[in-house]
Amino acid sequence: MRPGPGQVLHFSEDPAIERFAPHVAATAQQPDAYVWAVDAARAPDYWFPRQCPRAMAWAVPATTDADRDRIAGAGCGPRVHAIEFAWLDAMRTTRLYAYRFAAAPFRPFGDDGHAQVAEEPVVPLGPAEAVGNLLDLHAEEGIQLRVLDNLWPFWDAVIASTMAFSGIRLRNAQPRRRTP
Repeated sequence: MRPGPGQVLHFSEDPAIERFAPHVAATAQQPDAYVWAVDAARAPDYWFPRQCPRAMAWAVPATTDADRDRIAGAGCGPRVHAIEFAWLDAMRTTRLYAYRFAAAPFRPFGDDGHAQVAEEPVVPLGPAEAVGNLLDLHAEEGIQLRVLDNLWPFWDAVIASTMAFSGIRLRNAQPRRRTP
């Protein structure tokens, strides 16, 4: 589930939104009100239940072979996502929907511009589309999906590597374990 040319996507568990108005998200780190969407490259970051903590990493040109093999795995694809066991049932059962928008009212946000924001209300191009089975979607796209008992050791390895990364809803992850 990716946007087509000239489109961006917004993912939601609510299939009945007719109009998106800018708002300041509860987790926002900036004071401005936006409608948020994503481009094709980062759509996979949102193939999860909304509140699910996830740690994601992918190879970029600056990624070393050693880091790719250590983080993604030797002979594996360039992208890996990780969740915790506590979220596996939600991954299996959540009904996720995608809203398509014309990209014109949106502008890139952030350092890499994958997030797109609109500062005016926007109306989807059509009804919400069911994303389908989230596990199958990862498999079809060749994205490893790891299920871990705790995200923090993986996250710490990822952020210390040369791979690109994103962590979403990490505040919902299990607490870090104390090492003896």
